[in-house]
Amino acid sequence: MSKIYQNAEAAIADIQDGAVLMLGGFGLCGIPENCITALVKKGAKQLTCISNNAGVDDFGIGLMLQQKQVKKMISSYVGENAEFERQLLSGELEVELIPQGTLATRCMAAGYGMPAIYTPAGVGTEVAEGKEVRNFNGKDYLLEMAFDADFAIVKAWKGDAMGNLIFKDTARNFNPLMAMAGKITIAEVEHLVPAGELDPNQIHTPGIYVQRIFEGKNHEKRIEQLTLSK
Repeated sequence: MSKIYQNAEAAIADIQDGAVLMLGGFGLCGIPENCITALVKKGAKQLTCISNNAGVDDFGIGLMLQQKQVKKMISSYVGENAEFERQLLSGELEVELIPQGTLATRCMAAGYGMPAIYTPAGVGTEVAEGKEVRNFNGKDYLLEMAFDADFAIVKAWKGDAMGNLIFKDTARNFNPLMAMAGKITIAEVEHLVPAGELDPNQIHTPGIYVQRIFEGKNHEKRIEQLTLSK
């Protein structure tokens, strides 16, 4: 059965209201922007989004927030989205802020088939409220559950018909971890090539983790904070 889909609309067609989504990216780098645009057009609502950040007002997850499609954000950094702030302060949006390393490790645990991990991050803070604390060798650790996502949506530089993925530079952020972790992984790639064309030594995510792949269009590749020398 072919993993290749014609476009983003086809790849996300069965994402329903209430789904739990992982969305790759770091800042504005490696954002699966075609899939996000398709989700906005589809209008799926009551979504739980697991992402390092919440985009900006007019790009990335920010577009979904504008349309009130997101019920809950599970993130590490959310400081550059005014609409996110408004919805949070008004009580319209449920937010779970967790340490960045914990976010990554909970993704990894899901990909590895581990139900949970222990981490020292957050011990003695609000992050630890309501969570089991266990002592190992005189040091306290929090029990953090692996994520349980219906879909992982990632962006890669290049992929092949078997779903093997190569991420380029900074886009190799949360994307490889999330690609392993969803029940169904959708990969949006800049270049889709036939099976056998990728150097096996360069592959970051093996195709066994990827169920759907398509070649995206018109990727913006925005710069989050443009700084120029005088």
